[in-house]
Amino acid sequence: MAKKEGFRPNWYEEVTPPGTYRSLVKWGDPAGIKHPNSGLVRLIMDQFQLTEADLSNPLNLSLDMVTDSVPCRMPAEHLAFFRALCGDENVLTDTYTRISRSYGKGMLDALRLRRKIIQNLPEVVIAPRSREEIVRLVAYADEHRIPVTVFGGGSTVTRGMETPLGGITVDMSRHMNRVLAFNETDQTITVEAGISGPRLEALLNNAAREFGAARAYTCGHFPQSFEYSSVGGWAVTRGAGQNSTYYGKIEDLVIAQDYVTPIGELRTCPQPRAATGPDFDQVMLGGEGAFGILVSVTLRVFRYMPENRKRFSYMFRTWEEAQAACREIMQAEIGYPSVFRLSDPEETDVAMKLYHIEGTPADTILQKLGYQPMQKCLLLGLTDGEKDFCANLDRKIRRICRQHRAFELSLFGVTKRWEKDRFRDPYLREDLQDFGVLIDTLECGVTWEQMPRVHQEVRAFVKSRPQTVCMTHLSHAYPQGANLYFIFIARIATIKEYLQLQYGILEAITKSGAAISHHHGVGKQTAPWLEECIGKPQMDVVRLLKQHFDPHNIMNPGGTLGLDMSAEQAQKRWSMDLED
Repeated sequence: MAKKEGFRPNWYEEVTPPGTYRSLVKWGDPAGIKHPNSGLVRLIMDQFQLTEADLSNPLNLSLDMVTDSVPCRMPAEHLAFFRALCGDENVLTDTYTRISRSYGKGMLDALRLRRKIIQNLPEVVIAPRSREEIVRLVAYADEHRIPVTVFGGGSTVTRGMETPLGGITVDMSRHMNRVLAFNETDQTITVEAGISGPRLEALLNNAAREFGAARAYTCGHFPQSFEYSSVGGWAVTRGAGQNSTYYGKIEDLVIAQDYVTPIGELRTCPQPRAATGPDFDQVMLGGEGAFGILVSVTLRVFRYMPENRKRFSYMFRTWEEAQAACREIMQAEIGYPSVFRLSDPEETDVAMKLYHIEGTPADTILQKLGYQPMQKCLLLGLTDGEKDFCANLDRKIRRICRQHRAFELSLFGVTKRWEKDRFRDPYLREDLQDFGVLIDTLECGVTWEQMPRVHQEVRAFVKSRPQTVCMTHLSHAYPQGANLYFIFIARIATIKEYLQLQYGILEAITKSGAAISHHHGVGKQTAPWLEECIGKPQMDVVRLLKQHFDPHNIMNPGGTLGLDMSAEQAQKRWSMDLED
């Protein structure tokens, strides 16, 4: 398709106006922008046969103001109790606030908001100021059978905060975001669940000033949602940060938790390991608010030594050789890298554009050496830890990659370019949605043995849809396996069309034998596939836990974790009937 040199689409560049539908769709900073670069624009235009005219006239910028159109139906006597308990200013019933605390950052959330579809709102949003207020709030809600859902940072992509049965949403971000204890002897920090990732990390990096510590520390947990997610959200969804291959997922970082449930309070023990029966930290982690409210959490912390970091990047000739090298690195008993990200051939071809490798001397060398488009695979990563450990691990990784015919790109700054923008990628979605192009993701957990089959079968389903990009990477690795993270780009006109694609991918993941989620959690989106994934005996235990902790089903009801699903959800068709 002929394109003028230097063509630039008509991107929206204003600060997003407050109170608009776009402000609800917006990722993070109202002024935040990351436009697709010229290479990605060319790919989009070629893939979807878009003209310059198509990218000059946005379809829908969603700049209309949200009106206060959904009345609160909470009985007056309940509102009076909430206001007396938490203060008038912490009890909100306006439509905008209720949407912002119920809709997350998934694609279905964005598609509905761009069409002004408002559904499944709480009647009231309450921001408690203390643990004691939460105890009284949950007891009152249980007595009066009022549904309770929890809001942390709002970055969920699985419909985790949606409230099909109404009730109240407890906003932990406003007040419940304090540090309760820092213990340098044990290397732990205890924080309230509403604290944000950046606040936690800033305190730890400056522990000498903030806590009188001997050195700086890090939590080591950096999900892509890091800037706009909460510690409580990490825990209740069993989240993973981009450095998890070294530091671990959140279930590896949590030492102790404090929950308020309808039947009482539950505190786990602070010891790092114990042989005292089932581990209740692991029982509660991943509960997604279905058993109670996570009030505070104690986390392991690590010495912060970024000066020792080594960055690496390699290009492999084939996906098979790249997988074999990654498996060897994880199984070679040499220690683990921190960031460890392998892109498949289709994602690598896109990455060549995104990271500005295409057209550089490195690209020229790769072509001369026979690294072919839609075959070559990019590995990038970094090491963290003690100086000699980092240097030795970097050398060992280099040796293994070379044994698998990889070309080293470390001197070309690929990993640094990825680091620079890794928290800004979600802004790309807004620009493309303005022109009817959607980017979305689904991820799963696999063993090394399963990986080829899962990758092949899920890709086969996505590519059965004409003109659909399907990129895949692994970004969290273990000696026994890794995750696979699928990113699909499609031109989609209706919500039903989008859900057909999303549900089909979930079916393909399930049938391939993978775990349906590695770190995004379950929510209400993935819930219909949960029992098929984990098995009926395990699901029966989840139901018993729910019955024990929440006998009146007030905690995050309406389908979370595959519990109390509607008939439509159980048939995997929830929201397929939405009008566009």
